[in-house]
Amino acid sequence: MNLGPRDPEFRPHRVVVLAMDGVLPFELGIPHRIFGRPKDARGRHLYEVVTCSIRPPGPVQTDADFAVQVEHGPETLATADTVIVPASYELGPVFEQGVLTGELAAALAHIRPGTRLASICTGVYVLAAAGFLDGRPATTHWADSDRLQRLFPQIRVDPDVLFIDDGDVLTSAGVAAGIDLCLHMVRRDHGTAVANDVARRTVVPPHRDGGQAQYIHRPVPDLQQSTTTSARAWALGRLHEPIQLRDMAEQEAMSVRTFTRRFREEVGVSPGQWLTQQRVERARHLLESTDLSVDQVAHDAGFGTAQSMRQHLQAALGVTPTAYRRTFRTGSGTLDHTSEHYDRVGTPR
Repeated sequence: MNLGPRDPEFRPHRVVVLAMDGVLPFELGIPHRIFGRPKDARGRHLYEVVTCSIRPPGPVQTDADFAVQVEHGPETLATADTVIVPASYELGPVFEQGVLTGELAAALAHIRPGTRLASICTGVYVLAAAGFLDGRPATTHWADSDRLQRLFPQIRVDPDVLFIDDGDVLTSAGVAAGIDLCLHMVRRDHGTAVANDVARRTVVPPHRDGGQAQYIHRPVPDLQQSTTTSARAWALGRLHEPIQLRDMAEQEAMSVRTFTRRFREEVGVSPGQWLTQQRVERARHLLESTDLSVDQVAHDAGFGTAQSMRQHLQAALGVTPTAYRRTFRTGSGTLDHTSEHYDRVGTPR
């Protein structure tokens, strides 16, 4: 477990949330809720969350029947280590033509090079119009993905994932996917134990299986149909054992074919992909929280051999098990992520 910096000159990572007229209150509050929780072993907050406007301090109208009083102006963006742009329903030319207003462009000019950028839902249009996403992968709410691609053909839009981590720029799908994204950033910065603690305190799952495809409107399923819930619970209790697809299908008394189809409909990925995701999560937890050997972690996570686990962690996280443990057991900081598309927190497609 990463306990955070131990430097006597410790300074929390500053997250600045940009509130624009028409902002959705729910999404505006997500960063404050998620980043406001993590603390180090001394009880110091690992993050400082500040909200700013593109104008001098004052009221910002939300998409609801109330405004919020924002105490910081656009110059606050210059102090950010991470800038988060929540969705707004009043983006005007940003949403309609893909161009920034002069006021918004002036505000974004305060952002220092190297600052981590993130968007929630249609906040991606701001990053796109500013040129931050040129040549990069990105996502947004599934209902807006086609429009985003048409307006910004230079962006590689993926409409199925919950979020995309492209290193210093991250984008997420609609509304609650902002929680997935923020938890992922905490996990990326401080490891699974810290992120999972935040999730428990926020009463949300540490990660959600599958991508956006499972939320697109489809006919309501027959309530009498069997689900794959019991099979997933059964498998989670046996990750250290070899698990065959037919074993999972038998838990629901389904044929392999029916089970596989139903599983994809409910979870958004195949049973095999899901099992690998769960084993990667188990390995991460054990590497952070125990002194078990790499061989034993590989066995307990169900990978069988250290070599197999090494290959899967390298594919998922870009680092070896030893490097991952060193990062999050010594408080040394953040894993280096290259471009990754995430169906769920922590597992690239």
